[in-house]
Amino acid sequence: MTYLIVRLATLGNVAMTVPVIASLSKRYPNDRFIFAAKKDLASMFASMPNVSYLEVDNHLDWKGVFALWRTWRDKIDAVIDLQDVPRTRVLRGLMRLSGKRVTSVRYGRFQKHLITVWGIGKRQLPSEFDRYRDAFSRAGLETNDAFESLPVNGTAAQTITERFGVKEGRWIGLAPFAKSKSNMLPYRVTKDVIELLTKDPDTHVFLFGAGQIECEMLRQWASVFPRTESVAGQLKLKEELELMRQLDVMICMDSANQHLSGLVGLRAVSVWCATHPMIGFQGWKQRPEDIIQRHELRCRPCTCHGTNHCRYGNFACRNIDAETIVQQI
Repeated sequence: MTYLIVRLATLGNVAMTVPVIASLSKRYPNDRFIFAAKKDLASMFASMPNVSYLEVDNHLDWKGVFALWRTWRDKIDAVIDLQDVPRTRVLRGLMRLSGKRVTSVRYGRFQKHLITVWGIGKRQLPSEFDRYRDAFSRAGLETNDAFESLPVNGTAAQTITERFGVKEGRWIGLAPFAKSKSNMLPYRVTKDVIELLTKDPDTHVFLFGAGQIECEMLRQWASVFPRTESVAGQLKLKEELELMRQLDVMICMDSANQHLSGLVGLRAVSVWCATHPMIGFQGWKQRPEDIIQRHELRCRPCTCHGTNHCRYGNFACRNIDAETIVQQI
């Protein structure tokens, strides 16, 4: 059978599907899976022989929805929607009218709304991985949690060695940014972390990020601190993954780099500010003891994915000192 799997949106969202898709690929080698997601992320699925990556616009408009339907309605047997937004619901409806079997993810948005907006029913919700597995199970596809790491990409690994040399001492990654203010530490704290880490002459720090402003800021920080290098905007995704594979640890926010670390078996010390692991976005097989957060704040979590607004105006959830993070390292 041929399955169309749809998961639009961000890098982190797509990265969270990889362990589940890898399980499907191994368990059903005679089936074909077409994964439709945003551009430039195909390298995460390159090692799966029966998975084809279909690049679509992240902001898929209605014209694109109908084009996707017309192109694939006669080539697939079933659709699994891992996005569940109005555009993908229309696509599901069209596919169902075309006689295709359709399944969608159950995100539990009402439960999440109660927790983040009203503070009601705070408890550990199913992880995104569990929700994806449930969607595939209802489509008749069983998965497991055997995934440990993506295989080494030899070409990308060679590029990393040529650029940064053979690893000596301790290599630490730091991804200090996120899309929302509520998901990031204050800049001064991040710079204090770098300063503390680079006091050790055997420690080399790599700064990860994306976007023009982030890249320029990280470049400036790298010029100030010794043995610190910014790779933001300098590497392809497959090369970033191979660099991560050589790191000893990644320091990151609740962001995409937490999930990318899990894809190469890298231990990540993740900092959660306004968000909370109970919502279900903890990285693949990341350790609970490596999560840093303000447990005593009753207002957390106030958002699922991040926000630029604080109901109290002080963003107290971001008040985490550099020493706490370095101590965890």
